[in-house]
Amino acid sequence: MTVAQILDILKQKADPEKILFKEKKFGVISNNALGVYHKDLKEIANQIPKNDEIAIALFETHIYEARLLCSKIFNPDNLTESLMDEWTSTFENWEICDSFCMGLFAKSSFAVPKAIEWTKRTREFEKRAGFTTIAAYCMADKIAPNNKFEQFFPIIMKACTDERIYVKKAVNWALRNIGKRNIDLKIKAISLAEEMLNMENKTAKWIANNALTELRKNNVRSSDYPRDIYRKN
Repeated sequence: MTVAQILDILKQKADPEKILFKEKKFGVISNNALGVYHKDLKEIANQIPKNDEIAIALFETHIYEARLLCSKIFNPDNLTESLMDEWTSTFENWEICDSFCMGLFAKSSFAVPKAIEWTKRTREFEKRAGFTTIAAYCMADKIAPNNKFEQFFPIIMKACTDERIYVKKAVNWALRNIGKRNIDLKIKAISLAEEMLNMENKTAKWIANNALTELRKNNVRSSDYPRDIYRKN
């Protein structure tokens, strides 16, 4: 399938009313959008073989949905740091940020260093990219040792007072996912959340309360990674 053919499919599915609906319902504000739901983009992506050249060409069209498709057909093994930085700098909402971070960046060999770097950024969706990548990396790397995730705790603590909604939600998400990786990280994530709870900051308290509500549930799902350690039977 060529880039032109893919764009034709997108234009056939275009619906301007969906742009307004996504903005009002989900807070997704996007430039140069056609109005195609994410579920439809997934179906289109399933018809396209992984192809880096086509993915990059789609991104360079500047069409919002074409960029989302790029995140679904680019091979994560072929990512470079410069390409990751280039794409991250264009993120304009949580949808495209999360699509790239969850589907692509978290599977890259550069996931950890780039995530740490982005958590220091000022722009809302670049900073969110750092914490979303951390959250997704918790499930993407099934064999990494605990200390690889413990290094994120000071970063989470430093960012827990950022009151911007899409940053604080991603910080919370990262903390919860680290805690759901295995029992030892759960204990440490709860301890960190309890420390946040004592801070005189409403954002920190919100993150802490939300994380504790989930991690203290008796039936909270644990991935038990690495399973050769946490799921021996």
